[in-house]
Amino acid sequence: MTVNQHLGTFHGLPVFTLPEPPEDGTVAEELPDTAGVAWRLDCYAGGEVPFADLWQSFLDRVPSKDVRALVVGPWWEDEYADLRPALERILADAGRFPALRALFLADVTGEECEISWLQLTDVTPVLETFPLLEEFGVRGGDSQGLGEEPLSLRPVRHEALRVLRFESGGLPGQVVRAVSACELPALERLELWLGVSQYGGDATLADLAPLLAGGRFAALRHLALRNSELQDEIAAAVASAPVVAQLESLSLSMGTLTDTGAEALLGGQPLTHLRRLDLGHHFLSEAVADRVRAAFASAGTDVDLSDAQTPHRRRDEEWRFVAVSE
Repeated sequence: MTVNQHLGTFHGLPVFTLPEPPEDGTVAEELPDTAGVAWRLDCYAGGEVPFADLWQSFLDRVPSKDVRALVVGPWWEDEYADLRPALERILADAGRFPALRALFLADVTGEECEISWLQLTDVTPVLETFPLLEEFGVRGGDSQGLGEEPLSLRPVRHEALRVLRFESGGLPGQVVRAVSACELPALERLELWLGVSQYGGDATLADLAPLLAGGRFAALRHLALRNSELQDEIAAAVASAPVVAQLESLSLSMGTLTDTGAEALLGGQPLTHLRRLDLGHHFLSEAVADRVRAAFASAGTDVDLSDAQTPHRRRDEEWRFVAVSE
């Protein structure tokens, strides 16, 4: 499976894709209030133009000083290309965006480019260049080795960031380690799609250990460790992880969670303080799923056990799959 829809909302704002610039003699489409939408740039929606031209059109047509949220869609107009040149152009004009509080890189569907083919780059400069950014999201990770450099992150301190999200079919362990090493005192929500080893997802439980130990992000209230082929092992680690005590919601969804992982959660520390527990896209038996529901029913915890899956058979083996990989 893959990502099949663009973002509809971002940072609490409806996403609006910048339309193709008007041709000579035509009336330009009326644009929405600048601060009332998350502006999405897409080289195809922009008329199959180079990103540099699309970016300049955006600056010419939209008051950049009022832009609150920015979403970058496909940044190539022909062959798949590295994100780095497009990102460098955005960062070079950072001073023109004093109100920017949210940035999402690579709002791309599987039809446009598979998530594990997206050629990203070191995204640390985003956090270094926008000290007031509150929300940052990234999709992809070049497991095919097509780009000049892989998705990466360096440990940084950022005072304002409240939401950090990495969506990947295979998130590099280096990124997971860097996230845990960052100083993010305002971080409330962290979402990591860990993916599978076949597509570069080489993060281990040891990489997650500093995060699960708690104390790293004092403001963290919502944690998602999703889309992993290690979902049972992660569930077992979470069952005794100190960080859980500070959470309001926990997601272990989109992965290969089985009865083994669910039993670990049921037998571990109390989780009934959670407002929400998301286990959607799972491989639980009906009996264990019913036990999970019953365990949280009296506490009023919203438990998501939707999208139950059945393992595929390969010769004499059962194969379990994450929600998003290729």
